[in-house]
Amino acid sequence: MKSICVIGIGYVGLPTAAMFASKGHRVVGFDLNKEAVDALNKGKIIIEEPGLEDLVKKTVESGMLSGSTECPEDCDVYIIAVPTPINEDKTADMRYVRSATESVVPCLRPGNTVILESTSPPRTVEDLMLPILEKSGLKMGEDVYVAHSPERILPGQVLYELRTNSRIVGGINEKSAMEVKKLYESICEGEICLTTATTAEMCKLMENTFRDVNIALANELAKMSEELGVNAWEVISLSNKHPRVNLHFPGPGVGGHCIALDPWFLVEKSKNALLIKQGRLINDSMPEYVFDKIKTILGGFNGQRVTLLGVTYKPDIDDVRESPIMKLRGLLEKENIEVCACDPHAEKAGCIGDVYSASKGSSLVVLCVNHKEFADIDFNKLKEVMSGDTILDTRNFIDKEKVEAAGLKYMLLGNGR
Repeated sequence: MKSICVIGIGYVGLPTAAMFASKGHRVVGFDLNKEAVDALNKGKIIIEEPGLEDLVKKTVESGMLSGSTECPEDCDVYIIAVPTPINEDKTADMRYVRSATESVVPCLRPGNTVILESTSPPRTVEDLMLPILEKSGLKMGEDVYVAHSPERILPGQVLYELRTNSRIVGGINEKSAMEVKKLYESICEGEICLTTATTAEMCKLMENTFRDVNIALANELAKMSEELGVNAWEVISLSNKHPRVNLHFPGPGVGGHCIALDPWFLVEKSKNALLIKQGRLINDSMPEYVFDKIKTILGGFNGQRVTLLGVTYKPDIDDVRESPIMKLRGLLEKENIEVCACDPHAEKAGCIGDVYSASKGSSLVVLCVNHKEFADIDFNKLKEVMSGDTILDTRNFIDKEKVEAAGLKYMLLGNGR
């Protein structure tokens, strides 16, 4: 068994650390966020993920997992799982990866392994990390094994997918890839595929870009459908009956720390990423498109109150990173509009948890995120508290018949009929 330091104990690093600790490795989670470290050392978490707190508690109590705000100097393996956000100009902000790599250099000794899990632009390992690691005086690939092994986990199912999904390991040489494969075999039941570091970086980016481009196609379909007088959701349903067609669904935008960012890494690195760039621009335009739709429904902005149901970037999680609804909320708040956000998962983001309290006096209620808590709304009760009479559904989630039976108007993003 190995001693492992996981640098960054957020949505990826903490589950990874807990999973390795549960398999007998001694793991330290290093992070500058004192709140996260203090919570970890108490067997608690500050993020929302099913089953994770129980696993953290168990591994902390067993002595196999702990947290620290100082990078430990005596570990076998260093796993970097820090954020890779984008700058205002859509280029990758690599300061966290750079800083994490620099923090490892004084700790390195022969036989160590350094793994980048953070999703990064192509050639990050080769061009950014290796020159830093070589300052240790050790030979990379011989004295120290280096690889990129991107995560492929879905929020809400992280522990299950860490265990069962296939995994890519991209080493700077074959020896590095094999060493990292042996490590991940202790937690991963899925196939572990070996390749180069840069190929592994490209694979992760293309996995998320595939989804982004297809969502952009669906969002463009929604816009065209409203223009041409058809229902995009019906078009998708009927088209997907073709055995080789799988259209995605439109919505108010794309968020999260992966799909909304990763395609920009390719745009930055390649002049040929033309379709990828256009897809990103289409998806980034959706909050403003919904904003314009709200303005049309209200007949302009004259001090009305609007309620947004859901602000996270996807249903049934607490993550608001790159959330298109937060962008929509910001656009509305710049106008003479009182915005009330309702999200039982995101009260830390200034949201109300109760639908009816949040909708009191609202001219318009907009279903933005299809949280399971919104599946059983009592629309008769909702009508009693609203000042207006319209529900805008951006996810095709609400039952139109129930809305209209309560005497409310139902509108659907992408329906031009």
